[in-house]
Amino acid sequence: MKRRLLLVCRFFGRDVKRVLFVPYALHDRDAYTKTARDKFSTLGGGNTFRLLKSLYDNEVLTEIRRRVLEDGVPYMGSSAGTNVATVSISTTNDMPIVYPPAFAAIGLVPFNINPHYVDPDPGSRHMGETREQRITQYHEETDTPCVLGLREGSLLLVEGNTASLLGTTKARLFTRGKPPVEYDPGSDLSCLLTR
Repeated sequence: MKRRLLLVCRFFGRDVKRVLFVPYALHDRDAYTKTARDKFSTLGGGNTFRLLKSLYDNEVLTEIRRRVLEDGVPYMGSSAGTNVATVSISTTNDMPIVYPPAFAAIGLVPFNINPHYVDPDPGSRHMGETREQRITQYHEETDTPCVLGLREGSLLLVEGNTASLLGTTKARLFTRGKPPVEYDPGSDLSCLLTR
């Protein structure tokens, strides 16, 4: 498998002359073209539901997947762009302001990511669920993949069958039926690619 992903730049090398930023998660996107024809794909932040719906509407989901996994076109996703690189958007923090035809995403990795993961604050007066509680609810469903909680300052670099946690903060891995596990920056997370 030829995948090269940076999920949140020296990773791209000198051969990359152009970078196409596709703001499908934002409303004003009409000036941009399909990512499949460029040498690099980056999908940024915004609303994950809008981004995924736009990818379906523009019929580029399968093409991005093919170009990244088979042709080795590098992909960088941040925030919503990270959510759509995974199995599904089921663990996003966003509100469903639009409805994509499915929650199934590009599937560049066989697990989900929760970008902007925050730890529960015991002193908080917030009465809603924590991220950890929401991810636990997700894992109450059958056949749900693990979820990597990426805190601010952490990123995941995937090259082929190798995944490394980079950045300055830890990540938290949630697996159905198991307690969460913390990983330090520099950790090898390649095991996530074979689940």
